[in-house]
Amino acid sequence: MPTNRCLACRDGVEKPFPFSIAFQPIVDVVAREVFAYEALVRGPQGEPACSVLNQITQENRYAFDQNCRVAAISTAVKLGLVETGARLSINFMPGAVYSPSACIQLTLETARRYDFPVDRLIFEITEGEEIVDKEHLRGIVEEYRRRGFKVSLDDFGAAYSGLTLLSEIPVDHLKLDIGLVRDLGQRPTALMIVQAIVALATALGQSVVAEGVETMEEYRAVRSCGIRLIQGYLLAKPGFEQLPEVHWPEEETSLAASGVA
Repeated sequence: MPTNRCLACRDGVEKPFPFSIAFQPIVDVVAREVFAYEALVRGPQGEPACSVLNQITQENRYAFDQNCRVAAISTAVKLGLVETGARLSINFMPGAVYSPSACIQLTLETARRYDFPVDRLIFEITEGEEIVDKEHLRGIVEEYRRRGFKVSLDDFGAAYSGLTLLSEIPVDHLKLDIGLVRDLGQRPTALMIVQAIVALATALGQSVVAEGVETMEEYRAVRSCGIRLIQGYLLAKPGFEQLPEVHWPEEETSLAASGVA
């Protein structure tokens, strides 16, 4: 294990290249409040995420992952996120965590420094390739939850975020893959799959987030499945270095009255 990198968690690491943060709300449409803001990397002038992610290498991803956490927390506090009562959702790369208990120290130190409540931090498991060492990931998740963080499994239903991973890794939230959400109302099989996922998550004590909702048709479809946590351009686009305003669907009141919660 690269012990020197784990010690760097404690002592701080140098930012490998310039980047900044955008925030996109995850909205509880029943309570009509922002459940969380997801921190999304952007270039220093607001350039797309790919301009940043393309600079990540095996050598710098540890430093990048650590600095993303610091930037997300510090920027969120500066923008007044704590006062909104919402949570902060941060993506992390499991392969950039060498020792769960050691590599979390910089995150904890940053939360203390900026008075950010750790129980309002959500870590989203994201990885562009198959997670080979599931025991290592389980150790990370268990350590994070022990510290009071919540954990979300991103892109659920995509190639590598499936039922096998869910059966082995304890998480608090499932974020549906955009491929499941897209044109959901016109795809009966996909609709039945999403309904089954919601039933499974409910039985496991987990909540489901529908991300990538862009149209009212998609909104109605995910709501018909009982999903109340929604993220997407229909409600709010990511705001570069700002907390964007939410555009509430006008028909939510009638949906609630019909018993869809």
